[in-house]
Amino acid sequence: MDKRLKPGIAAKPKIKFHAKRFFIFFILIAWLVSILACTRSVVQPWQITATAIAAEPLPQTASLLAEPSNASSTSPNPTGFVSTSTPLQTPTRTASAPTATPKAASTEKPPILYYTQAGDTLPLVAIRFDVSVDEIITPEKMPPVGSLLPPNQLLIIPNRLPETGPGDAVLPDSEVVFSPSAVDFDINEFVNQAGGYLSTYREWLSTGWNTGADVVRRISIENSINPRLVLALIEYQGHWVYGQPQSLAETDYPLGYNEFNHKGLYKQLSWVVQQISIGYYGWRAGLITEISFPKDAQNPTLRLAPQLNAGSVALQYLFAKLYENQRIWSGALYGSESLTAIHEQMFGNPWLRAQSVEPLYPPNLVQPPLELPFSPGNIWSFTGGPHSAWGPDGALAAIDFAPSAMDSGCVESFEWATAAAPGQIVRAGNGIVVIDLDGDGYEQTGWALLYLHVSTKDRVQVGTFVSTDDRLGHPSCEGGISTGTHFHFARKYNGEWILADGPIPMILGGWRVHAGEKPYLGTLTRDNYVVTACQCGSYETHIARPKPTP
Repeated sequence: MDKRLKPGIAAKPKIKFHAKRFFIFFILIAWLVSILACTRSVVQPWQITATAIAAEPLPQTASLLAEPSNASSTSPNPTGFVSTSTPLQTPTRTASAPTATPKAASTEKPPILYYTQAGDTLPLVAIRFDVSVDEIITPEKMPPVGSLLPPNQLLIIPNRLPETGPGDAVLPDSEVVFSPSAVDFDINEFVNQAGGYLSTYREWLSTGWNTGADVVRRISIENSINPRLVLALIEYQGHWVYGQPQSLAETDYPLGYNEFNHKGLYKQLSWVVQQISIGYYGWRAGLITEISFPKDAQNPTLRLAPQLNAGSVALQYLFAKLYENQRIWSGALYGSESLTAIHEQMFGNPWLRAQSVEPLYPPNLVQPPLELPFSPGNIWSFTGGPHSAWGPDGALAAIDFAPSAMDSGCVESFEWATAAAPGQIVRAGNGIVVIDLDGDGYEQTGWALLYLHVSTKDRVQVGTFVSTDDRLGHPSCEGGISTGTHFHFARKYNGEWILADGPIPMILGGWRVHAGEKPYLGTLTRDNYVVTACQCGSYETHIARPKPTP
């Protein structure tokens, strides 16, 4: 890979104002004065430097105040550097001066210069660096706590963390989620041209017989995981794309998860993408700061480097589940024959593709107006607070609504799930309806709304353009595991699930979603009204839309 295309200090925009340079200098002088006041000891050169978290290490002679050069800023920030400056002169002591007992030099580390990434908020950055929000400063305007930070904003952060894992990026976020960079990727053509075992593979699923390419497509679309990454993992772990499985284990468990109940490509991939989602969205939500290696007695845990992007954390998390030894884990991610090496051999430079689509989160991203997604005039129940958008674990991006019914369980309903916003239906089948709000025909670009458990009967057709409140179908139990008639609702932007109670909260008809202590718990609030999620369907869960005035 061309290192110039990897993220780094050279990929940051040039600082145009001397005020920023002066601010950094002022902070370092203030830090130096505090050190001198505490220790009164000789100051070494390293004590007046700051650790800059940026991707590509600069030479050790680089000045701390050197301005980042103007280049691409689409990639995350892996490794840091420590710059040097001229040491202060030691004061000359006179013979008559009293001699104080010298104190040990301060062990306080220099502050870190961190450039924000898409999706960052102050609370998230504080969690990753193990500091409080109040300790983070910036020479630029500080956005409100909890709101998205603009990419590439300089933050100066106390250096509190002990040793962490590698900070080198594995892949851009856009190569992990099913982003705009993969809209034109033809899975069938690639698999057939590769000509390996995957091209002749067949598997029976609920929808009938599926080719290997069909399985990859279904996993990628349903979970919103980039199909290039899925194929690279299949090749790296099982040699299925270009060659043949080299053992019975690779035939039955091509992704390396040797669990009897996960035999076959679909179940193997389902488990793998769940681990990717746990890592990716756990990092986004501030729920993950370390990974575990239970069978590595010497190194059972590893603190994640705080400057990593979500996509890199996702793969570090996955491979910690697949390889329970840190040495093997490191080679699989960063070695000469690693996943990233295979990925680039198969698909070219991922950082080059990322330049055209990242950041996936624009700095001014807001949710478009959305209405409550059911027909007005009747009482519904808010039966599920924020929980996984797809599968048992993952992004806490979805909520559930159920219609009023005399009987519990999976019973037929004549109520309607409706369009929360205008757009084009781009997917309908197997209990699913997806509305593409920008109308370009791709759910991987811009905003998209997912409805799950929509009955086949009376369901809207692909290609239909709908307006707000148009009928989409009836709630049911179709399309996945369900204990009762309802529908599941989630948002995506540029292929990434948007957390229901994150920096871009889900707001439906003025009702704001709040997460609870556990998945499926939570509330809807508007003004002084509160609706509490519960599968019981009690009075506290009831929510209704008034009928429109004639």
